[in-house]
Amino acid sequence: MVAIGSDHGGYKLKEEIKKYLDEIGVEYKDYGTYSEERTDFPIYGGKVAEAVSSRECDTGILICKTGFGMTVTANKYRGVRCADCFDVETARLAKEHLNANILALPANYLDVNKAVNIIRTWIAASFLEGRYEERLQMIEEIEDENMK
Repeated sequence: MVAIGSDHGGYKLKEEIKKYLDEIGVEYKDYGTYSEERTDFPIYGGKVAEAVSSRECDTGILICKTGFGMTVTANKYRGVRCADCFDVETARLAKEHLNANILALPANYLDVNKAVNIIRTWIAASFLEGRYEERLQMIEEIEDENMK
């Protein structure tokens, strides 16, 4: 299951992404926001990150104007590897090298087609393991040391 969330700046794109997920038969849970009324990105970034961190959901998609705020927020949660992706190449690399379990999207810089292509690429990509697994283990050690 995919956790999905946005702030007001990403609301319209989130609604279009949900249509795409419905079309391809991917189950998701919408953690909000539910309108374009002004709100704060850490609320929804936190809800999606908590769902992924607790394994309530397998992966997540977050959308705000730049993707930066959502990325920073989500990466405060243990086990979350959120990457802000602006194109298909960064989405592919985020999955292959980082095994990114949350994808952040910058609504101000993407149209629906580009966002769908990024999501399609991210879903289809596979983690490369090997030396990248060793790096993820290093990240887990950093989490253990700093997230007490």
